[in-house]
Amino acid sequence: MKRIELTVDTEKPVTLEKFLVGRKGVSRRLLTRLKRQEGGITRNGETVRSIDTVYNGDVIVLSLEDDSFLEPNSSLNVPIAFENESLVVFDKPGGMPVHPSIKHQGDTLGNYFAHLYPQLTFRPVNRLDRDTSGLCMIAKDALAAKLLQGCCKKVYYAAVHGDIPESGTIDAPIARERESIILRCVREDGQRAVTHYRKLLGSERYSLAEIDLETGRTHQIRVHFAHIGAPLAGDDLYGGLRDDIPRQALHCGRMSFSDPLTGEPVTVSSELPEDIKSLFPTGGIVWKR
Repeated sequence: MKRIELTVDTEKPVTLEKFLVGRKGVSRRLLTRLKRQEGGITRNGETVRSIDTVYNGDVIVLSLEDDSFLEPNSSLNVPIAFENESLVVFDKPGGMPVHPSIKHQGDTLGNYFAHLYPQLTFRPVNRLDRDTSGLCMIAKDALAAKLLQGCCKKVYYAAVHGDIPESGTIDAPIARERESIILRCVREDGQRAVTHYRKLLGSERYSLAEIDLETGRTHQIRVHFAHIGAPLAGDDLYGGLRDDIPRQALHCGRMSFSDPLTGEPVTVSSELPEDIKSLFPTGGIVWKR
């Protein structure tokens, strides 16, 4: 059971439903679920209906029951970059899937989350490919998941083949390859996809790019850089070579969002992993937090 405490902060009395849905972003689906649950919503310690009036200073408590769980795996170890009552941000290593699948039943971030928080449902706010490393946010309850969805700004870092311009924007539509359920490609009938980048560092073989996504299509970074002739190092799915790194050299290195309860801005950072740093042996990487 997860309890969320909200204090009414309105000058004029409003209905509970207007306060929760209109002011706090609670979905109507979640509100319906809470109404059907005994003790799901209380005001100042007493059960309250959604049509009842609430007043400034009233304390509303939402009691959320989570009913879906993953098999916990205590042998895993994933660093936590940030945590509060509403969410946890993991610094996921490359090679670890976020979700269980047919081939990965017990070695995922979800399985580690189930070990740390056996009473909670696994609710990823952002998803990373198995071989992409870096920051992955998990909401601790349905309300936090709702409020955080689409409100998290992420900055990625990628080592790409060759020498790229100092900065640029790739605006090219992405579609699924017609004969594949995995591969994506640039095609005129695809969904609009926009990637902004700037070059941070270069070596004889690679450039290090800082990437800001305007849209969030599947494999967008990988497809876009392959499209301009600079595939990610290690990304053999899209033309990259694995001579120096056995995975796509892609890392989610910074994440900014507003705390779902307080509204305070939060920024979380993650250092480049050693396998990407090693592609630039001359050094010169200055990490900007």
